[in-house]
Amino acid sequence: MTQKIGIGRAHSKIILIGEHSVVYGYSAIALPLKNIEVVCHVQSSDQALEIDIADPLSTAVFAALEFLDKADEKISVQIESNVPAKRGMGSSAAVAIAAIRAVFDYFDQSLTLPDLEILANQAEIIAHENPSGLDAKTCLSDTAIKFIRNLGFSEMAMDLEACLVIADTGIHGHTREAVAKVRNLEEKALPYLHRLGKLANTIEIGILAKDLLIVGQAMSQAHHELNQLGVSSPEANRLVGVAQAQGALGAKMSGGGLGGCIIALCRHQEEAVALATELEKEGAVNTWIENL
Repeated sequence: MTQKIGIGRAHSKIILIGEHSVVYGYSAIALPLKNIEVVCHVQSSDQALEIDIADPLSTAVFAALEFLDKADEKISVQIESNVPAKRGMGSSAAVAIAAIRAVFDYFDQSLTLPDLEILANQAEIIAHENPSGLDAKTCLSDTAIKFIRNLGFSEMAMDLEACLVIADTGIHGHTREAVAKVRNLEEKALPYLHRLGKLANTIEIGILAKDLLIVGQAMSQAHHELNQLGVSSPEANRLVGVAQAQGALGAKMSGGGLGGCIIALCRHQEEAVALATELEKEGAVNTWIENL
């Protein structure tokens, strides 16, 4: 008799614009990375699952089991992830979503999107203490998500007929430290944050107008402001410089900073592939290409 296996999947995400300024009331735009996935398998086990309340995966599985009134069931959980952790790509949210879906699939239970989002955000609290919900929202979406603090989320149509190259610096991002660094600047940070907020609005206008030059130029300007704030890293600055030298329409760090990934905008797939190859030659430990 074939053993029952529950399967759950989720994709990752990346921040296009809005790092740090979003904390101060400006908009942020996040993109789903539908080709970068996490897959979770759940099956029966002879032993009870050990729950680590400090681990988002354990928290997500436990939350799902409790929701289904199956907390005493003996299961094992296996994760296969193409999403690197601590790179600003929504790894913890994607893992939580995939795990919750796998638990529900294992028990042949239907799962509504609102319930899935609530359960995923419970796990995100473990990973990020006070999450905005943007990671989970974007990892659950097939379209771009705009977020404004205290106002909430809205979907954005994305049809730029362009490509985004994501390059991993190989350095863990340190979002909490970066946020604290900006906070400690106090009033000195405000001009940079204001300019970043305006650049987020500019990029939104460029997306609506399908104007790649506007979007790309604003991305590069945003990187300059973030670097001036002190939240970039030498590795990210190097890769951004490589992307700009290779003719990318724009490039910037993405996520909390002090490590993580950079993103670069290209007109065509061929340009994106060539840029990804060059970025790996220049130190990126991995690259991905997403159609916009």
